[in-house]
Amino acid sequence: MNKYYYDFHIHSCLSPCGDDDSTPANIAGMATLNNLQVVALTDHNTCRNCPGFFQAAKRHGIIPIAGMELTTAEDIHIVFLFENLEDALEFDKEINSRRILFPNRVDIYGEQYVMDGEDNVLETEPNLLSNATTVTVEECPALAERFGGICYPAHVDRQANGIIATLGTFPDIKGFKCCEFHDADKVQEYLEQYPIGQRKIIISSDAHYLWDMREENDFFLIDDEPYSSDLVRRRIFEQLR
Repeated sequence: MNKYYYDFHIHSCLSPCGDDDSTPANIAGMATLNNLQVVALTDHNTCRNCPGFFQAAKRHGIIPIAGMELTTAEDIHIVFLFENLEDALEFDKEINSRRILFPNRVDIYGEQYVMDGEDNVLETEPNLLSNATTVTVEECPALAERFGGICYPAHVDRQANGIIATLGTFPDIKGFKCCEFHDADKVQEYLEQYPIGQRKIIISSDAHYLWDMREENDFFLIDDEPYSSDLVRRRIFEQLR
């Protein structure tokens, strides 16, 4: 059994609030410096920088996970994670069809860059990525399962776009097997106040800048023999489910 330190909530330069320096290669490099072994890229309402991140992660020896931070119709943030990159990209197509399109204000939010693993710009997304979609929070678990992924509420301890702050409680949606905290020190307080139950607690950074990424704090204990990155990723998803 080995420890695998993780951060499952990181934004790249494709997110409108993500820093331009948060490129796929820079994120993989910073993960190495922070001694993280498993990292999920979760841009707002898109997975299109995940292929580039997978390429960069391979060079740095990081185990990548493809993900997305979806904004629901209620303006709640939900993290989606996928064991397979191909499934994430199919999910991306589904969500792209359910976005509400508003032109991105580059003067306010900056460009939204799609990059390859060498940080070459492939295209820019013309419409704002962070606004609400037509997906409701109750739809999310079944939608994740349909595309082979898992999902859970993001940063439940935050006011902005947190499920508890928005709804006033943690809803009884059985498909949410986990919930994410930004601040580990708040976990016990929230467990005592809200009906989170026995859901697995994930601590992640919601990093929009490279220096926000977590260091070696929280981990999964994995039986990784015979070792492969695919095996480790599969074991993590078994625990998340």
